[in-house]
Amino acid sequence: MPRESMRYKAQLTKIGDRRAQYALPEAVAMVKAMGEEKAGKSYKGGRKRKGFDQTVEIVMHLGIDPKQADQMIRGSVSLPKGIGKTKRVIAFCPDEMVEAAQSAGAMESGGDALIKKVQDGWSDFDVAVAHPSMMGKVGKLGRVLGPQGKMPSPKSGTVTPDITQAVKDYAAGKLEYRNDSGGNIHAVVGKMSFSDEDLLANIEAFVTHIRRIKPAATRGQYIKKVSLSGSMTPGVIVNMA
Repeated sequence: MPRESMRYKAQLTKIGDRRAQYALPEAVAMVKAMGEEKAGKSYKGGRKRKGFDQTVEIVMHLGIDPKQADQMIRGSVSLPKGIGKTKRVIAFCPDEMVEAAQSAGAMESGGDALIKKVQDGWSDFDVAVAHPSMMGKVGKLGRVLGPQGKMPSPKSGTVTPDITQAVKDYAAGKLEYRNDSGGNIHAVVGKMSFSDEDLLANIEAFVTHIRRIKPAATRGQYIKKVSLSGSMTPGVIVNMA
């Protein structure tokens, strides 16, 4: 059985009953309070452990059947307060759009040369967007980008005629999401350094978005459980009723 660290035990005291559900403002306050707990030990040689700005993540367990194509949840969304980081974006686009894509923030843009570079093994980027006219050629990268979750797709919003806007959105931290095999959605909603108000705005916007795209084929309770946590904190169950 894994041992619990002193910090983890201290964090648990800030939750109370781990099985209880808390109103969103209270849950946010708990997660931030746990994020303030510091490690009790230094590294060998006396060097102190450095703190870092933990990511805050939401996990939603949905009442969907992930095996049914008409119940899968996948897409992208821009949160009102951002997520506290930028992304490295590349753009597969016609030659006449290369300059505009780079001006919008693309680290690389182009057609055949960029496709070959990726096909040869280069993957030092976070998001790939593509113009629809390029998908006939970009499609052969499915075996390379698919397993990495970077393959452009109309469903996720990364295949679009508006390359400039797509690059701007994803470079600024636009979120891509998709359900896993257990019917869960994982998403970053900010950083510990965000104010409570900014975290609340992002979380409410994301949950509202997921509610809005509820598949018509879904039956019964749609949002079954919501949990909020930091990179290095236990989760807090949130009552989003």
